[in-house]
Amino acid sequence: MDYLQNIDNYLSEILEVPFEAISGCSNFFTLKIVAKNEFLLNEGEVCLDTFFVEKGLLRMFSLDRSGKEHIIQFAPENWLISDRSSLSFNEKSKYYIEAVEDSEVFVLNKDFFTNLVEKYPQTAENNDMLLQKHIRNLQNRVNSLLADTAEERYMSFIKMYPDILLRVPQWMVASYLGITPESLSRVRKELARKNFKTS
Repeated sequence: MDYLQNIDNYLSEILEVPFEAISGCSNFFTLKIVAKNEFLLNEGEVCLDTFFVEKGLLRMFSLDRSGKEHIIQFAPENWLISDRSSLSFNEKSKYYIEAVEDSEVFVLNKDFFTNLVEKYPQTAENNDMLLQKHIRNLQNRVNSLLADTAEERYMSFIKMYPDILLRVPQWMVASYLGITPESLSRVRKELARKNFKTS
C-alpha cells in the first residue's frame, strides 16, 4: 500500500521493527485526512494521541492573554507531534495542533509505543533515544530563545526545517523565532547582503 510508505520507513528504519512484521503494526494506528486549518487538538482538551505526518504540515502553538500566537513546533512529513505533557499526565492542553496544509496523518493512540514495545521489545531502546532527542531539541530551543540573536535563531530554524520557508507565511516563521515579522525581514535582508558580499 503506497500510502503507508513513510510510516513503514519510520517503523522499520527508525524503530527497527522487523520488515516482515511491518504490516501487523497497522493495528496500532489509523489514517486521518486533515484539511488545511483543521485542528487536531484545542487548548483545554486532553491530548489522547500522537500524530505522525505522512503527508502535509502541522504546527503546534499557544495563545497568550492578548491573543498572540506562539508557535512551538512545526511537523512536516515523517515528523511526530503531540502535547506530551497532556498525553502523559492526563492534563488539559495549553496548545493547539493545526494543519497548515491539507495533510494525511497517522493517529497513534496513547498506548501505541507501549503496545509496540510489548510486541517488539527491540524497539524500546530506539523509542527511548527518540524521546531523549526530543528533550534535547526542546532544551536547545529554550536556550536559543534566551541567548541567541535573531539571526542565529533563523539559521537554526533553516537547519531544522530546511523546506518549510517555502510552505508557510513569514509571520509563522517569525512567531516560531519569537520575533516580529519586521525583524525577520531585516534578518533576511542582512543575510542576503552578507551572502552577496562573499559571493
